Amino acid sequence: MPTKTQIISVLKKTSDPELNVSIYDLGLIYNVTVGKKGDVNILMSLTSIGCPLFSTIQSDMETRIKKVKGVKSVSIELTFDPPWNMDKMSKEAKEKLGFI
Repeated sequence: MPTKTQIISVLKKTSDPELNVSIYDLGLIYNVTVGKKGDVNILMSLTSIGCPLFSTIQSDMETRIKKVKGVKSVSIELTFDPPWNMDKMSKEAKEKLGFI
């Protein structure tokens, strides 16, 4: 059975292709749930509503998550409520991008 910790570990290795920073550290991941049958559900946002790279990010996430033993399916829901802002970024992401 996959765990939430395993999925988060994978998300920390999945980078935004434009910023080359983990989507998790950017604060784009709002929620991760793992069902008893290995169904993974992710609620996430993007840095902007018009971001053209969602399909690339989504495909990368799905490919990586499906490699976790016990994962049966991956569902990624995109939301902009609440809207993303830089306060959601980890300290590491802010440092890498030169904000601190």
